[in-house]
Amino acid sequence: MAKRVLVVDDAIFMRMKLKDILEKNGFEVVAEAQNGVEAIEKYKAEKPDLVTMDITMPEMDGITALKEIKKIDSNAKVIMCSAMGQQSMVMEAIQSGAIDFIVKPFDVDRVSQSLSKI
Repeated sequence: MAKRVLVVDDAIFMRMKLKDILEKNGFEVVAEAQNGVEAIEKYKAEKPDLVTMDITMPEMDGITALKEIKKIDSNAKVIMCSAMGQQSMVMEAIQSGAIDFIVKPFDVDRVSQSLSKI
């Protein structure tokens, strides 16, 4: 059975690009969200196997949403995505429980490598 994924990004073209990469790697995108608040609601409803989470979003940023999802499910697997590859954000995301960090624009090989970690 395909791993079920929740894709979270405020930019629809980024969600579409990531969805395409995920599906080519045998994953099923079961839900999409455009901010952290939506991400938490969809996580509770769908219980996905994996979440790809943008960091910079309106209403609630990805790191805050990551922490909230980890409170709901300490075993949640979250890969952070951001155009900003700043070391401090990467460290905060990993310390908050992210399993990996991908910098946008997405490199297909890098995304595949990250997916292999789960």
